Amino acid sequence: MTNGNEAPGSEDNATAAQSVRGTRNLFSLDGLVALVTGASSGIGRTIAMTLADAGARVVLVARRESELEATHDAIRRSGGEADLLPCDLGDRAALTACADAAPRAFGPPDIVVNCAGINIRKPMLELTADDWDRTIRLNLDAPFFLSQRLVPAMIERGWGRIINIASLQSVRAFANSGAYGASKGGLMQLTRAQAEAWSGRGVNANAIAPGFFATPLTAAVASDPARWQANAARTFIGRNGELGDLAGTALYLASRASDYVTGQTIFVDGGFSAG
Repeated sequence: MTNGNEAPGSEDNATAAQSVRGTRNLFSLDGLVALVTGASSGIGRTIAMTLADAGARVVLVARRESELEATHDAIRRSGGEADLLPCDLGDRAALTACADAAPRAFGPPDIVVNCAGINIRKPMLELTADDWDRTIRLNLDAPFFLSQRLVPAMIERGWGRIINIASLQSVRAFANSGAYGASKGGLMQLTRAQAEAWSGRGVNANAIAPGFFATPLTAAVASDPARWQANAARTFIGRNGELGDLAGTALYLASRASDYVTGQTIFVDGGFSAG
C-alpha cells in the first residue's frame, strides 16, 4: 500500500531491493578470516583472491615465500587484507607451528581451504616409498591435521567452513598418477568424515573437484597440445577450465549461502566426470 507521495509500485521496489541486499549478504565474507594453503599460485591463489574480494581477511600459506608475497601484494592492491605464513605443510612440525601461528594477524580462521598439493608423475612400479610418503603427507595428512587443529575454535564460535580441493582423480584413475589419485580419493572421503564429525556443531566440510585447469601442477599435460585438446573434447562444454571458473563455487562453499550443504564434492569440470 502506498501513500499519496509514493510512486506506484514503490513498496514492491523496496521489497525487491531488500531481497537483493539479503542475497548479497549470503555471499559476503565481511568480518571473516580465511586461511588458504597453496596460495602462492594456481587454484590456491585464485581462491585466496576471490575470498579477499568478498571481504575476508586471508592468511596465505605455501612453501615458497616469494610467490606468496606476489599473491599478498595482489590482494592488497585490490583493497583486501592478507597475511603471509610461509610453511612446508609436508613437515608435521612445521604444520603444527603454522596452525599455531594462523590467528596472529586477524584472529582464528573461520574458513580453511586445503589446496596445497603435489603430483609425482611416475608409473606405479617406479614410485618410491619417499614419493608415496611425500604425496600423502601433503595431499591428505596436511588437510587432516591442519583442519583438526583449527576447527575447535570454529566450533567454539558455532560456525566454520572447511573446503578441500579434491580432483577428478578422486573418482577415476589417470596414468602415472597413482599416489596422487590415492591421496585425492582419500581426501574426498576425509571431507565426508569431517562433515559427519563437525557439521552438527556449525562447521561444514565440502570439497571442490576441478577438472583440467592450466596450473603449475598440470604443466606436464597443459604443455602437450594434443593431450590438452583431447581433455577439452571430453567435456560437455568443449574447453578446459579457466581459473576464474572456480571462483563462484569457492565463494559459495565459504559463505552463508551453503549453510545446508555439507559432505559434498562439487565437480567443476565442464561435465568431464559426467560423461
